[in-house]
Amino acid sequence: MPAELPIQHDVSLQAFNTFGLAARARHYLRVTSADQLGHLAGDPRVAGLPRFILGGGSNVLLTQDVEALVLHMAIEGRDVLGEEDGRILVRAGAGENWHAFVDYTLEQGLGGLENLSLIPGTVGAAPIQNIGAYGLEIKDVFHSLTVFDLESGERRTLTGPDCRFGYRDSLFKHPEGVGLVVLDVTFALPRAWQPNLRYAELAQAVEAAGMAAPTPRQVSDTVIAIRRRKLPDPAEIGNAGSFFKNPVVPDAQCRALLERFPTLVHHAQADGSEKLAAGWLVDQCGWKGKNLGAAGVYPKQALVLVNNGGATGQEVMALARAIQQDVRARFGVELEPEPVFV
Repeated sequence: MPAELPIQHDVSLQAFNTFGLAARARHYLRVTSADQLGHLAGDPRVAGLPRFILGGGSNVLLTQDVEALVLHMAIEGRDVLGEEDGRILVRAGAGENWHAFVDYTLEQGLGGLENLSLIPGTVGAAPIQNIGAYGLEIKDVFHSLTVFDLESGERRTLTGPDCRFGYRDSLFKHPEGVGLVVLDVTFALPRAWQPNLRYAELAQAVEAAGMAAPTPRQVSDTVIAIRRRKLPDPAEIGNAGSFFKNPVVPDAQCRALLERFPTLVHHAQADGSEKLAAGWLVDQCGWKGKNLGAAGVYPKQALVLVNNGGATGQEVMALARAIQQDVRARFGVELEPEPVFV
């Protein structure tokens, strides 16, 4: 066996997904360097096998065993690269824990990522999902990333436009980006930092704490406190965070819904459409705190599906489908899951 490719077989993935679902990988490789990916094409043990890229497992729903070679990204490293156009460039390996990386930037005296504190997952997965919270998305602080093309064996650098960022979307979630493996990500953080308090709940919490001029660390601590109050810790209750995307609908559809449901939570978008609060829709259908088998909806946040202990991926999927059906029947709105179903 080549030293660079310590491929394992029949490996449990239960510890590698935040839902804590029992599933196994037929073949498994913990990727600690780009060179390992380069050796894959010449390894007869995995020639022709489909690849499945796994990061922190916080955005995946394992409904069955994975009949593929699981590439578990564990490339480490983080560095402050220097300044460019008034922004500080910071790079991290794809396998770095996201929250730990945010904390690292704060330790360097750099603000810009604090609104994304405590989001589970890895650095490499962050741009794939264009993660966002409390008024900030990855695309707002993104500089570039390096990918390995599994088909060509080449490494390439992609900029923001290349990544085609959208709401919880990017190039990597479409067919033309499936074979691209993120190796590292570079962020551009402002030299002249100002707190991002556009999100009302965050602004109110900062004001209530009497912070007239909050520091990046104080904003981060406030975000962490809000998240801990509202969301379950995956280490204690299996979950993948927000399970459904907030649906975006035409303005006319939103106005029609408001006539029937005056308390509908909605937010106007720059293109004239309206973003609806998925959690509100699920709550109105009576699902908050309800269970279906060992899977359930978190009592404090209707947008979070949880593993109450021993749930299977099939049970979580059945719960998600039931919620989608009820929301569709009552509001005529389609809810799209955030996690990838496998």
